[in-house]
Amino acid sequence: MNPVRIGICGLGTVGSGTVNILSRNKALIDARAGCNISIVQIGARRDNPNCDTSKYNVTRDVFDVANNPDVDVLVEVMGGTTVAKDLILKAIENGKHIITANKALIAHHGNEIFAAAKAKGVTVAFEAAVAGGIPIIKAIREGLAANKIEWLAGIINGTGNFILTEMRDKGRSFADVLAEAQALGYAEADPTFDVEGIDAAHKLVILASLAFGIPLEFNKVFTEGITKIAAEDVTYAEELGYRIKNLGIARRTDKGIELRVHPTLIPEKRLIANVDGVMNAVLVKGDAVGATLYYGAGAGAEPTGSSIVGDIVDVARTLTASPEHRVPYLGFGADFVSAQPILPIEDVETANYLRMSAQDKPGVLSKIATILSDSGISIEAMIQKEAKDGESTVPLILLTNQVQDKKLAAAIRSIEALDSITGSVQRIRVEALK
Repeated sequence: MNPVRIGICGLGTVGSGTVNILSRNKALIDARAGCNISIVQIGARRDNPNCDTSKYNVTRDVFDVANNPDVDVLVEVMGGTTVAKDLILKAIENGKHIITANKALIAHHGNEIFAAAKAKGVTVAFEAAVAGGIPIIKAIREGLAANKIEWLAGIINGTGNFILTEMRDKGRSFADVLAEAQALGYAEADPTFDVEGIDAAHKLVILASLAFGIPLEFNKVFTEGITKIAAEDVTYAEELGYRIKNLGIARRTDKGIELRVHPTLIPEKRLIANVDGVMNAVLVKGDAVGATLYYGAGAGAEPTGSSIVGDIVDVARTLTASPEHRVPYLGFGADFVSAQPILPIEDVETANYLRMSAQDKPGVLSKIATILSDSGISIEAMIQKEAKDGESTVPLILLTNQVQDKKLAAAIRSIEALDSITGSVQRIRVEALK
């Protein structure tokens, strides 16, 4: 096979990790690809002391890489959705294959990028865009190709998982752990994408498209963050036999596809409930294989670089194949990718955890039970704590059966309107993941 010439755009954490892996494991990588893989140009605004680029052609203009006729495969690891999009479309126009770790770009503009790539007969690979070093895209697209995927659920943001783990293990507050996550570099100065579920939603929409053969529709993902989770919620969940994880969930139902990211109580005996710290995991249920779990580092220089290099090897292996014989971008032939109804969150049915502050007097629980019963909601479990000295309210924690979201929302409004209830009701959805 002819040599495969790589151009890398971006030399941050992932870019430097990719360069280091390609350099350190070159003989092994070439042997697996069946050809010589070499970096011929790097586009980066500045050098990175974590990797040696002295032997490479480095340019400060990334479009030099997209226009370089000696580059066969452009690796985009810059991030962002503006310059990166223009860069990738220019590289595709020039007939280059694309590898990217950019989940936001794929989630928002993947349909356009894939269409442009198909027209030019080039490959777009994006394993590193979801769950860092875990080869979850390959697993769904190829390893589980025999299966009708029923649902998937993933811990796909390490920052949020670190925060919830620390809150559980050490009884700390959300704000306290977030400050530590920022100090450790797990969270950005503006942590919105991580703690409000946006980063996980980018990844979920990609996984859902691979699982169900639907277009990328980021604007239809329901997203709820973890900022309202209190230390007592984590404690009460443990008492009930659950752990709180921030999950991305995609499920096929008779009424349509569920796409949602939110804090979730899951039984503590589930393997995914025991994925802690900054680690990621994705649980996939196929009709033939059953439930399969994929676990590993969801970020970092070399874990994510591992996925980038894996894509480079895959692209190198298929360069001699005609485009129609390559694995489709989303695992389905373009003619088989079709829109399906996406359920609004109001129509989704889940069990629920409710926590409220109630007056410590007779009849309160009866009124709450009546409101829930009138809404067709049954109570599966309950914790009622004693009032602390000098306080007139007690925490009341309920687990409900499965109920349509809008019915529960209406019941919560009625409960909050009771004179005996102080403040708002905390609600967290519950998933059995069976």
